[in-house]
Amino acid sequence: MTSSGSTQPSILSSLGFPILVIIGGVIGYLTGDGAASLSSWVTPLLGLIMFGMGLTIKPGDFVVVAKRPLPVLIGVVAQFVIMPLVAVLVVWMLSLPPEIAVGVILVGCCPGGTSSNVVSYLANGDVALSVAMTTVSTLLAPLLTPALMLMLAGQYMDVSVQAMALSILQVVLLPVVAGLVIARFAPRVVELVGPVLPWVSALAISTIVAIVVGGSKSNIVTAGALVFGAVILHNAIGYLLGYLTGVATKQPIPARRTMAVEVGMQNSGLAASLASSYINPLAALPGAVFSVWHNISGAILAATVRYSDMRK
Repeated sequence: MTSSGSTQPSILSSLGFPILVIIGGVIGYLTGDGAASLSSWVTPLLGLIMFGMGLTIKPGDFVVVAKRPLPVLIGVVAQFVIMPLVAVLVVWMLSLPPEIAVGVILVGCCPGGTSSNVVSYLANGDVALSVAMTTVSTLLAPLLTPALMLMLAGQYMDVSVQAMALSILQVVLLPVVAGLVIARFAPRVVELVGPVLPWVSALAISTIVAIVVGGSKSNIVTAGALVFGAVILHNAIGYLLGYLTGVATKQPIPARRTMAVEVGMQNSGLAASLASSYINPLAALPGAVFSVWHNISGAILAATVRYSDMRK
């Protein structure tokens, strides 16, 4: 769940988040068709997550963009260049079948992940930059995600750019804007619900993962290892190239860490939702697995960085 740069993310919620997502995946696998029958919930749940994100965005987060446009621009460009191209590379390296290939590319074309701000904080990164990057990439997603999908995934199967763009507007942009409006005109409401927002987000993403895994149960045994390998490669290369982007552009170390996290972590819930709606359940599997893995890897990355800092 995105958190404001003015309030520090909860360590407890960040540790509980990957556990809840893993539990969601296990429940989805064990219940199969039972979880898959809730597929109509995926889009509203994602809208709820993005609405919560909008509630946590503060005016000061946009001030960061105005005062420090260069690192935000560098990070967002890296987000929408590195992860889509790395997805294509992973697809080529592993010779992925079309449905999985499209799902991996879709993950790469999505904006920054909703838990990246928490991981950036835990990794002693630049939290204000993280929030700004997540916000800007999310606002650009209705335009860039469908366009990138058409360019990179059109060779594997037809991509409905117009329908996908409309869906992102409905389940991402509009809820975020609604959250922003309420946060602006009813701040006490945000203060009241603020403490539970990370948990609402975690439960919503866990439910999406359960639904997608349930719908893909028959494919997990045969394709699960391949998808998991693709996700680990995609995520790890994203972290590395995101950090190197910060190094190449001479950003301070906290900003480099944030760029690594923001580039490596994707809004995979959006990818799973779009794949379920416009492609097929197998194409949604990379998004579901990414939702589980990037929260685990993010926690490991943050713990490693903090341990390294303590030893200095």
